[in-house]
Amino acid sequence: MTINVIGRLLFPNPYLNEKKLRRELSGKTVLITGASSGIGEQTAYLLADMCAHLILVARRKEKLISMQDALKQRATKISVYAADLRNEEEMNGLLHYLHQLPNGLDIVVSNAGKSIRRPIKASLERYHDFTRTMAINYFAPVQLLLSVIPLLEKNQGHIIHISTINVLFIPVPNWAAYQASKIAFDTWFRSAEPELNAMGIHTTSFYLPLVRTPMILPTPQYKKLPAMSAEHVAKLIARAVYTKQKRYRPWWMAAGAPLAVLFRPLLESFFHARFAKRRGTS
Repeated sequence: MTINVIGRLLFPNPYLNEKKLRRELSGKTVLITGASSGIGEQTAYLLADMCAHLILVARRKEKLISMQDALKQRATKISVYAADLRNEEEMNGLLHYLHQLPNGLDIVVSNAGKSIRRPIKASLERYHDFTRTMAINYFAPVQLLLSVIPLLEKNQGHIIHISTINVLFIPVPNWAAYQASKIAFDTWFRSAEPELNAMGIHTTSFYLPLVRTPMILPTPQYKKLPAMSAEHVAKLIARAVYTKQKRYRPWWMAAGAPLAVLFRPLLESFFHARFAKRRGTS
């Protein structure tokens, strides 16, 4: 069975009601972080036919401008803001810009992130791997949301948090920096969720499997594994805009999560045995 066939079974194509989406987005302002590639870029292109205002945020100014040019004939108003959300001055500039919006803010797609795969032995002189993953995967979205919560509360808005299924399973070797930072924000978001909902702010968490984006290119092993496309995820995000679903997990997670708990001791023993064998061989 080919990877494409397996992928279609694992990730069936979602149905998107464009009429409902258009009605939900009409006149609204949507902020997308990490908008210059992957999931953020495809979400921007998908929403560009709606009568809304998209604010695209990413580090690469040139790419954002090229996207703005490509979308200028579409129905949506496109604004771009180049900023590295790890940089305090650039983050403060973005927050000032958002608070000056005449109609406030309605939807935040919190998508910006960084992935690092590196063994601990190779990380001994790379403490910055941990500070930079925490900076973009945890501190940046927390700072952004703390600032715009009053705007979202006023407009009865919506926060869409792009996470990973890894936070629902046991931590695995080589991914300490990435998993710790993603779990940190997921815990913060789930802790804040009841309070946000009580303010009238809708919340959605996407627990995604492997997605074929530029983020996974440094890991060659992923080329042989089935993965979602960024376009597929964009459709799921667009659907959540009008359904207001609380969680997204792949359908097979219904069985996968309990099995992961049941077999956790076995998996941990496997990891220990695997690395002990590598050490003995070396």
